[in-house]
Amino acid sequence: MKQCEHCGKGSLMAGTRKLLRGHYNPTNWSRKYPNLQKTKLASGVRALLCIKCLRLAAKSRVVVAK
Repeated sequence: MKQCEHCGKGSLMAGTRKLLRGHYNPTNWSRKYPNLQKTKLASGVRALLCIKCLRLAAKSRVVVAK
């Protein structure tokens, strides 16, 4: 399973609900994926990071974008 190598954020299952005649009808389930990007760390290692970790790392200048 794809997940962030820094925080471990992975995919989740999310269902949709449709309002029919005053009652909610649970319909489809779908998998929501995090926005993972391949980045090169300052140590030279390539890693999959989510956008939140990538932005935090850019502020602290730990990650060098490719």
